[in-house]
Amino acid sequence: MSGLLKKLPTKLTNKRAAKVADNTRLPVEKPNSTLKPISNQFTKLLSVTKYLPAGARASILSKAFGKVVPYVGTTGIYYETVDPNQVVVSLNNTKAVQNHIGSVHAVAITLLAETATGFILGLNLPSDRVLLIKSYSVNFYRPIKKGQIAAVASLSDEQRLDILNTPKGEMVIPCVIHDRESDSDRDPIVVEMTWAWIPKSELEARRQGKAAKALENKQVDNKKTEDEPSKNQPSEDKQPEIEQSESEESSEHSTQELESN
Repeated sequence: MSGLLKKLPTKLTNKRAAKVADNTRLPVEKPNSTLKPISNQFTKLLSVTKYLPAGARASILSKAFGKVVPYVGTTGIYYETVDPNQVVVSLNNTKAVQNHIGSVHAVAITLLAETATGFILGLNLPSDRVLLIKSYSVNFYRPIKKGQIAAVASLSDEQRLDILNTPKGEMVIPCVIHDRESDSDRDPIVVEMTWAWIPKSELEARRQGKAAKALENKQVDNKKTEDEPSKNQPSEDKQPEIEQSESEESSEHSTQELESN
């Protein structure tokens, strides 16, 4: 937790990380909840910032979480709502994230969905487990307008309890993409993000096992290299034959010299 708190900005600013579009009507209502948040580094950060004004809180969380996942921090993703039951993140249509027709690039939208679903799982995962993306699918059904995009990930209390009570598992985290500049009722994109989680101890054991196996293979390769004779050097069993042949030739020359005398 101390490491995450160090990522908080030391000075507040009135400038928001991204301007939220006027049309912020969410396509998915926030689920009602009676569950208390679990205690991990993310929920502790939410507790520390919960009394701040909404705009300042969103800016602080965006900067802090952007440093937790450095690549996400470079894209300008803005954390509007961060709650154990719902996470809403948005991305402005800037030049850096555009495709060839001026709308938000497909990869940027995929990252937006991955961020929303990953963080809502992280908010509900005990600190002795680690989350990993397993698979995802993204289907585009209509062109995206040239405006702001939001991803909304939601979990019911039942799903949250399932995550809490399952030490090792996986789940498709529901996520909706909101094209805020469009008045169409048709979803522009349908995404499915499948996340898995395992105990940290198991992940560490796997890493140590792979490291040990790699070291063992290296030692075997080194042993084989040492055992192989050099191609340019004659082997020891061939050497006596060469020496014996030279000795016989020398003896023959000496006998011939004696006979001639």
